[in-house]
Amino acid sequence: MNLLKAMGMGLIQGLTEFLPVSSSGHLAIFKCIFHADTDTGILFDVLLHVGTLISVFVAFWADILALFKEGIGMLLDFCHNLGIFFHNCFSKDEKYAYDRVVTGSYRKFVMLVIVATIPTGIMGIAGKDFVEVAGESLLVPGIGLICTSMILFVADRCKGGKKLPSTVSYLDGFITGMVQGVATLPGVSRSGSTIAACLLLGFEKKFAVKFSFIMSVPAILGAAVLELKDVAQSPPPSGEIPMYLAGMAVAAVVGFVCIKTMMLVVRRNKFTIFSIYCLIAGIVCLVAYFK
Repeated sequence: MNLLKAMGMGLIQGLTEFLPVSSSGHLAIFKCIFHADTDTGILFDVLLHVGTLISVFVAFWADILALFKEGIGMLLDFCHNLGIFFHNCFSKDEKYAYDRVVTGSYRKFVMLVIVATIPTGIMGIAGKDFVEVAGESLLVPGIGLICTSMILFVADRCKGGKKLPSTVSYLDGFITGMVQGVATLPGVSRSGSTIAACLLLGFEKKFAVKFSFIMSVPAILGAAVLELKDVAQSPPPSGEIPMYLAGMAVAAVVGFVCIKTMMLVVRRNKFTIFSIYCLIAGIVCLVAYFK
């Protein structure tokens, strides 16, 4: 791998991971139409994921830090309640009352991310083989991109609501997680579909974007960990490590810019241009497939 290819792949990853145009769909297009070699090695794939994670952490560092602190606090409260449970079960002394674990908006936010991650993880693992096969041709990516176009068209006409963590239900979180699971299909935009789902469920616009990107952290991290176990079996040439790091840095910088762009897009209802782009890309895919 040369430096230009590494930076190019980092650019594609950063752009398509957070803009509502589907990263998996574009990889399929580059592979099938342009006969581009998108197999860049397991370690490089992991580092590209790390790059996009870095962009999320930088963009929402204050929220993620608060979520981490409250998550630790919830774990400690849970352990304390577990001790109370055993005390109440085996002691004849005074029974103790349990502490409330989910208190405040950030703790509710933590629970919403956990609830959303459950269906995403189940669907991602169950459909892994199908997703890999689907990306080998242009049929599924083409259909997925057209579906993304329709989703964005609807999202552009959705005013959103006023739901914040305190008023978002766990069912809302679960539904959004299911949408994120479906978005593993090539051509279906993860960011576009989850933000649209949040808006349709009545999320406040800024929180819809924030929730969509922060809930992606466990999914992206999980995908990176699953790939990491295979790195030792196919280690890269030592001379390519600087290229890999350059690609990761490009993915991080471009991803951060795209996150900020999406904040503006959602606030101003500017999905239409992405909707038109996905429609054209999807039609091109289907024409190329049936040609």
